[in-house]
Amino acid sequence: MRIDKYLKNARIIKRRQVAKEAAENGRVLINSKEAKPGSIVEEGDIVEVIFGKSRLKIRVLRLIDGAKKANASSMYEVIDE
Repeated sequence: MRIDKYLKNARIIKRRQVAKEAAENGRVLINSKEAKPGSIVEEGDIVEVIFGKSRLKIRVLRLIDGAKKANASSMYEVIDE
């Protein structure tokens, strides 16, 4: 699954366009490597998102296409905030 779509489905970022822009600006890392909006994320990957001065580091647990709000939190595990 594309990283921009994953961040939106997991409800880490509200809109896919915002997730795309974050990746384009180097604020999204997959396994410590800068991600592009079309970068593929897989189960077990470590994703880091930089929000201004704070960082969110998560481990991808599941990939759910079109996840409902109740299922979104089961898609990842927070490692570090």
